[in-house]
Amino acid sequence: MFDLKVLALCSYPELLSDSTFPEDAKSRACRILNSCGGNSMGAYSASQGIESVRQDVARYIERRDGGVPCDPDNIYLTTGASDGIVTMLKLLVCGEGAMRAGVMISIPQYPLYSAALAELSAVQINYYLNEEKCWSLDISELQRALDEARLYCNPRALCIINPGNPTGQVQSRECIEDVIRFAAKERLFLMADEVYQDNVYAEGCQFHSFKKVLFEMGPEYSETVELASFHSTSKCYMGECGFRGGYMEIINMDDDVKAQLTKLLSVRLCPPVPGQALMDLVVNPPQPGEPSYEHFIK
Repeated sequence: MFDLKVLALCSYPELLSDSTFPEDAKSRACRILNSCGGNSMGAYSASQGIESVRQDVARYIERRDGGVPCDPDNIYLTTGASDGIVTMLKLLVCGEGAMRAGVMISIPQYPLYSAALAELSAVQINYYLNEEKCWSLDISELQRALDEARLYCNPRALCIINPGNPTGQVQSRECIEDVIRFAAKERLFLMADEVYQDNVYAEGCQFHSFKKVLFEMGPEYSETVELASFHSTSKCYMGECGFRGGYMEIINMDDDVKAQLTKLLSVRLCPPVPGQALMDLVVNPPQPGEPSYEHFIK
């Protein structure tokens, strides 16, 4: 596979002189190595991640979202998407008693969320997906859950998994717009878990990123709604879970809060560099005309 060839070259650069490796794999490996400290994946990277990889992620997001701008400084490389999700929850959770932070999560849900909230002593606010309507999300159910939760906690964030896990539902654009309006009205931080964005197979279904929809709704929302979105190497088309690669993009976060996020991430020094390299290959695969393209597509 193309990704493993590039990682082999990055891990053992002497292979760059081996004629059996395709030139596009060598060029990807050289770009990654030139961005690493000491030209080695064995060195620490910046806590936010390797700059060239963040640039490639930003270009990928711009292509995916039809030209909506993406600033590499808003990209944080992570140890899988779960690392980014837990980090954002740590940043958002505070308070005690009736002011303890609450986070809205879907039921059924991926257990990362309930486990992380329990570990952080935050309040889990359940909203239920509608099984009879293909596990769809109903805004009236969000409102019910929020109104009840405000009696005993301080709701601060709304987590959305789209496409869903474990239910597999894909949200319509109309539903995403409704969620964004709801978050704006209720002043909730939006967390969009979009790690399955490349795994949409049902006829008539289409993935819409929360960021793209947010910006197409105009400045009333695109300049005010706080959003963190997540992707990883574990799902998508790659399925390389053990390398622990991922990223999150932050939108409309206050600069002082963003500085605290960077401090929080610096505690774990940096994400695994091989995982960062693999994330780069997810967002920067072989292109038409390159030696590895036909085999990659096949």
